[in-house]
Amino acid sequence: MQKTVVLNVVGLTRSLIGKNTPFLAKWAAEAQQTSIKPVLPAVTCTAQSTYLTGKWPYEHGIVGNGWYFRDEDEVKLWRQSNKLVQAPKVWEVARAADPNFTVANMGWWYNMNTSADYTLTPRPQYLADGRKLPDCYTQPADLRDKLQAELGTFPLFNYWGPKTSIKSSRWIAEASKITDNLYDPTLTLIYLPHLDYNLQRLGPSNPRIGKDLQEIDAVVGDLIKFYEAKGASVMVLSEYGISDVNQPVHINRVLRKNGYIQVRVERETELLDTAMSAAFAVADHQVAHVYVRDHDKIPEVKQLLMQTEGIDEVLAGDERHKYNLAHERCGEIVVVAKANAWFTYYFWLNDAKAPDYARMVDIHKKPGYDPVEMFIDPNIKFPLPLVAGKLLKKKLGFRTVLDIIPLDATLIKGSHGRIPEDVEEWPLLLTKNKQEVPKQMHAVDVFNTILQHLQVPKPEPTFIAEA
Repeated sequence: MQKTVVLNVVGLTRSLIGKNTPFLAKWAAEAQQTSIKPVLPAVTCTAQSTYLTGKWPYEHGIVGNGWYFRDEDEVKLWRQSNKLVQAPKVWEVARAADPNFTVANMGWWYNMNTSADYTLTPRPQYLADGRKLPDCYTQPADLRDKLQAELGTFPLFNYWGPKTSIKSSRWIAEASKITDNLYDPTLTLIYLPHLDYNLQRLGPSNPRIGKDLQEIDAVVGDLIKFYEAKGASVMVLSEYGISDVNQPVHINRVLRKNGYIQVRVERETELLDTAMSAAFAVADHQVAHVYVRDHDKIPEVKQLLMQTEGIDEVLAGDERHKYNLAHERCGEIVVVAKANAWFTYYFWLNDAKAPDYARMVDIHKKPGYDPVEMFIDPNIKFPLPLVAGKLLKKKLGFRTVLDIIPLDATLIKGSHGRIPEDVEEWPLLLTKNKQEVPKQMHAVDVFNTILQHLQVPKPEPTFIAEA
């Protein structure tokens, strides 16, 4: 098989390649360029699972970055087990064709309990005293020690939260090179999330994005040179494009004001009671799954949401087939925001009653995605001494919370999840592979394109007749 590397440069679109990405601009000019019509929701877990299985969400089951687990009455996001993906992965198909095939998955999601040979995924240590320590999980287990001995501890707080920076993508890139030198896998999947951060904070139209583009261009350039020197076929890929937004839609507040949501009051704060709510939404960027307990209420909930400002589409029942999304994990209603809007998870009506996790970076407790976690509350006058003091207390064994995240959703200027009308905002695929790839393809066709690079015989990708 042909040694192949897939660089997942999150958020990269044609419109971002230019003067701030000199290496990528030159490399792309010599490469084949393909626009990918994104899967809906165009979010990390759904996009990656679609690429790696060649199946739609109704088949592989990854309907978002998380969903409502009905058997547990809990919303869970950012799970890790690959067993949640209900379809064969590209590496399993390749291995069946050649038993000597191996794969390294360096940061793509659902990277535990997996059949991949070599893996890396962020995995903090949660200590009994409440502390969270940066760390990662690898397979084989001793790979973690080899990587961190050479690169230092995985920079978790640069991977997500107010301190996000190029440091995390650079660490993953260097870890990938070390892993390649150790094991020489046939296929390497590398996750580079850097552009995701300020594209959401600032929006893609903000000129300050130029620095981020320069930083990721340097990392990508170094990786491509490294792998091409080893004779690898390199694909540059992105999951989605990020669009400018200026309208947060508080979908759960709409449902609450109309009597559908129930809360529990604990320590004078409110918690969403999913089990007792007649309807609630799991917000995920520009798409939300609305779970309706009594199916007789679906029409009235749908009508309410159709009248809500900032909402573009409200799909119930078989209407969800429009986006190949009608899986049992879906909400009874799937809602798509307008191009300039996105969904918050906020369910409280008074910020004084917001749960404690609302002001923290806590991706597992929040019943929806919260991009505002990338900000420090601007009302905190001296944030650095405050954070330093809280971290010192934690190190001394005192329990405290890093309640520094604002509750102002208008801070977010970029989002994704819907299918952009402008093809320039679609994700893209760049390759110098000699075999021709179409100018446009569906997200499910990335699977066959990877196999094509590996030189595993599979059917040709599907062409899109119209953009």
